[in-house]
Amino acid sequence: MASTGSHPVSDDTTGVAPNVVPIGESRAHCAYCGMRELCLPAGFATTEIEDLHRILGKRVKLRRGEALYRAGAPFTALYAVRIGSLKTVTLSDDGREQVTGYRMPGDLVGLDGMGTRRHESAASALEDSECCVIPVEHLETMERLLPALQHGLHRILGQEISADHGMMLLLGSMHAEERLAAFLLDLSARYRARGYSAREFVLRMTREEIGSYLGLKLETVSRLLSKFHEGGLVQVQGRRIKIIDMPRLRQLVNRRT
Repeated sequence: MASTGSHPVSDDTTGVAPNVVPIGESRAHCAYCGMRELCLPAGFATTEIEDLHRILGKRVKLRRGEALYRAGAPFTALYAVRIGSLKTVTLSDDGREQVTGYRMPGDLVGLDGMGTRRHESAASALEDSECCVIPVEHLETMERLLPALQHGLHRILGQEISADHGMMLLLGSMHAEERLAAFLLDLSARYRARGYSAREFVLRMTREEIGSYLGLKLETVSRLLSKFHEGGLVQVQGRRIKIIDMPRLRQLVNRRT
């Protein structure tokens, strides 16, 4: 796979990217993390959060463009995005990178390695980011001490499967402008769930990366964003998006249903 950054990624013994910070040295704590409601099961007791905090023990910091792990690397940990955003990519048969996911705060990264114990995709930071590290050897301990985590992990796996099915439908049955509209609406909903504006946000992926994710050419993405802008659906300033007409954007996606 082509390099996703100029810095070394996780090594084959730890699976953790190099900029690792012990949680004890960080002012952040699971109990006070703004993403805890997305990351942790509902109703998690304070004592359980303390136990989880002690088990995790590390966070990894990534600079923009730095890789968290490569495709084929041993599966040694799951990662919960705390700050920033990441993309996951795979290689197509002709050697091109295919963007397969966009991960935001509260999302888990690395689930693709659970089946074969090796990552099928690669993950890298779209901006300066920070992830909590959940080592594989601690997963069993966590599930035994914190049963709610097992149910939470199953919920997340179900959401991942549902999202994959949604993407298959998106790529297989929608026209180009419908795909882009659905992508913007998905971002809107995800930002709303995280307490941010559902109407104004920054596209962390480039237009080329968005095209790769949606199965569209770079030129098509740029043309459609301009069309949406001129049609009064959104305002576009570089990577900054402001949704002006949410109902019409939804109509683009739902017009054949």
